[in-house]
Amino acid sequence: MIKPVVAVLGRPNVGKSTFFNKICGKRISIVDDTPGVTRDRIYADANWAGHDFTLIDTGGIDNRSDDHFQGDIKKQALFAAQEADVIVFIVDGRVGVTTNDEEIASILQRYKTPIVLVVNKLDNFEVSETYDFYSLGLGVPYPLSVHQSKGIGDILDAVVASFKERTTDEGEDITKIAIVGRPNVGKSSLVNKLIGNERVVVSNIEGTTRDAVLVPFKYNKKDYALVDTAGLRRQRSVERASIEGYSVLRTMSAIDEANVVLIVLDGSKALISEQDLRVAGYVDEAGKASVIVVNKWDEKACSKEEYMRLLQENFAFMSYFKVIFVSALTGASVGQVMGLVEEAYENTSKRIPTGQLNDLLHDAILNFEPPAHNGARVKIRYITQASSCPPTFVLFVNNPKLIGISYKRYLENRFRERVDFSGTPVRFVIKGKGEE
Repeated sequence: MIKPVVAVLGRPNVGKSTFFNKICGKRISIVDDTPGVTRDRIYADANWAGHDFTLIDTGGIDNRSDDHFQGDIKKQALFAAQEADVIVFIVDGRVGVTTNDEEIASILQRYKTPIVLVVNKLDNFEVSETYDFYSLGLGVPYPLSVHQSKGIGDILDAVVASFKERTTDEGEDITKIAIVGRPNVGKSSLVNKLIGNERVVVSNIEGTTRDAVLVPFKYNKKDYALVDTAGLRRQRSVERASIEGYSVLRTMSAIDEANVVLIVLDGSKALISEQDLRVAGYVDEAGKASVIVVNKWDEKACSKEEYMRLLQENFAFMSYFKVIFVSALTGASVGQVMGLVEEAYENTSKRIPTGQLNDLLHDAILNFEPPAHNGARVKIRYITQASSCPPTFVLFVNNPKLIGISYKRYLENRFRERVDFSGTPVRFVIKGKGEE
């Protein structure tokens, strides 16, 4: 089954993101009193009365705003309306019907999509306060006090009653691809080029993307979702309580939930910054498969050989990296990115048969035995693969304290020589007797 799509629209500060978070059961969209906080479409899974659906939060539409991004915000919101099965149009019951509400309603009336009109901020929950909104011509206005969770059930009943069943190929899960990097390295442009249309706001102003934006698509008949994230700055440059601070937390969460991460670097500069390394380090620590995407290669600052030396020197801690040089502006080599994503995901998902594992371990020990400490020598009893994503192997030994980081690194290198684990971390866990 394809899950129905529900888009939440309205002008700024009517409670769209608060409603979105309430329905999803967790804080996904950033909520702030500042107009224009939500700029892109934010996707999340939701359920009501046994009905699964995808909920989309959108930016506030304000035709009179002087916000530099308002044109893009409106375009993204209307994109969401066009792809939705149901539109939830939220207005402010305290303010009453505004010219902006009337203009948005006029646009929505052109669509054949079912619309659920919601009057929010009715803390006294007086139904009579909704009567003026009949003038919008969108049917019955549903009262809501999202902060008090009043009226949500009636609204969701109306939403799911409008669903129409759609089918698709079954049996495949969505593979999530997080796109991370410093501000203004071209992450959003890369998303748009991979998808083939403008699904996220693109600007050369740093910090344009604030939320993690989920963009579903298909590749090779498989379901994927690109997650465009806010650019990660140095931690001391970001106040934790600020809007940008929440964006950093969302980016970290997007990495944690991803199957593969695209680490985007700026190829127009012949340097790897400290923050590039912090981003990559977090991806490695999270155990995620990854591909390094060197963007803006149409403006390259050095040769590919020189840049590869930079990568090998700076990314020695993740020497398994896959890399591709692209230009999201011209589209050069962008078509090869998904092929590398598939390879990295296949490698991180690998399960090695027990027989092959023991052969790999036996050959590694013959070549270089674990070092002895004070006359005590390590005896490796056996090895097993505990999990994949990333591939994690457990060594059972007589004394775990006798195997240090250097020998685990040696084992990893020997395993990589025999098995293609490019693009993914590999973990070795050491356990002693009785720790099975």
